[in-house]
Amino acid sequence: MRRAVRRSTAATAVAAVVTAVVAVAPSGAAVAATPPDRPVVEVEVPGPERGSLAGSGHVVVPQKGRDRPQARLSAAESAEDGRVTKLVDNGATDDRLDIVVVGDGYTAAELPQFHTDAKEIWAQTAAVEPYTTYEGMFNIWAVDAVSNESGVSGDPDRATVRDTAVGSYFWCGEIERLLCVDQVKLDRYVAKAPEADLVIVLANSAKYGGAGYNEPSPTLGYEGIATASAGNAKSGQVAIHETGHSLGKLADEYFYPDYPGYEQYTGPEPADSNISTRSAADIAAQRVKWHRWLGETSPDGGTVGAYEGGGYFVRGLNRPTANSMMRSVDKPFNLPGVEAMIAGFYRHAKPVTAVTPTDSPLRVRHTAKADVVNLAGPGAEQLTVRWYVDGKEVRRLAGRTEVRVAEVARYLVDRRPHTLTVTAEDRTASVRDPKVAATMKSAVNWKVRL
Repeated sequence: MRRAVRRSTAATAVAAVVTAVVAVAPSGAAVAATPPDRPVVEVEVPGPERGSLAGSGHVVVPQKGRDRPQARLSAAESAEDGRVTKLVDNGATDDRLDIVVVGDGYTAAELPQFHTDAKEIWAQTAAVEPYTTYEGMFNIWAVDAVSNESGVSGDPDRATVRDTAVGSYFWCGEIERLLCVDQVKLDRYVAKAPEADLVIVLANSAKYGGAGYNEPSPTLGYEGIATASAGNAKSGQVAIHETGHSLGKLADEYFYPDYPGYEQYTGPEPADSNISTRSAADIAAQRVKWHRWLGETSPDGGTVGAYEGGGYFVRGLNRPTANSMMRSVDKPFNLPGVEAMIAGFYRHAKPVTAVTPTDSPLRVRHTAKADVVNLAGPGAEQLTVRWYVDGKEVRRLAGRTEVRVAEVARYLVDRRPHTLTVTAEDRTASVRDPKVAATMKSAVNWKVRL
């Protein structure tokens, strides 16, 4: 059974812009001034613990947590601190999407539990499409962050303060369920893993909460951070929703029916791919946004159209379907959302990469080996692998991941260097945008000669 005790260091300073103006976020939280020496960042607030994300929103919070240095670790603890473990290995870091999971509020003795929690959060993520089909695109890394105290701040109550490695704390921005971190401390751990593309912070807590930092890291370049309580049943779904922002670049599709100022949207057309001021008829006529999916049955139920309410506004903005992952947890991504997520995956991963080095010519005795991404289920059929010599396809080699140069010797008509190429292309029906489809193909070239 999961342990119920979990806690961390509290910071009661609330979110802010650098001015002294007090504002109000859609969540209802007051936004106060932050000192000029403490950079700020906008974070996503998860919804109340009732299965819906409605009632969340954006709050501006300090990037750096409370200035309370962690007590010195013992020599044995220091040996554990910062250790990196590859939990899932699907290929070279440069060619796969690397998720780095960092735990907070775990003592050295609790690191085995952190590894179990990290595996659990990935299992929950991989159970949701399109992650299920594209699970083979991901590498998962766990970075051990040793805390002096077990648990995180704000759990079980606001007064609780814990000394932890990356300073996670509930009650961030005066919102109990908003679980923030000290990004300066966090990045010291993220930097230990190879080239993170996305970061998940697991707090050693069973309390409901989380946050989404959806701005790219200015120092390490990863796309965003999702925080979650490792021991809460809903946290996995909240973390997946947050990747919809960071990887899919999707807007929230929920709205605030009773919040002043969010009754009617009157601004310009949003850049986000999944909300629009246009009706379904206008989307179709102008061939914009999700026009390629109109009328199709979506995984989240119902038909793709234009449903009023989204981007926090009750009226004036439309969403593609009635209820998807970007509106409620425990719902699938809708069709436009699935396409956006796949586009995000291919920003970081390639369908084929070289195993045999490409920096020197191959001879007849050599073999050209490639690593082709492993797609799950019916998705495996959508990936086509082809081989070429000097641009001419050798059809009998289709589908293979390695070829002996001797097998193509008859195409090497002289002793000059020739080019052996393998390509892999993902032709999934889940992508209809030609610009996205163009990113879903890659090639490897070797020089070969007799």
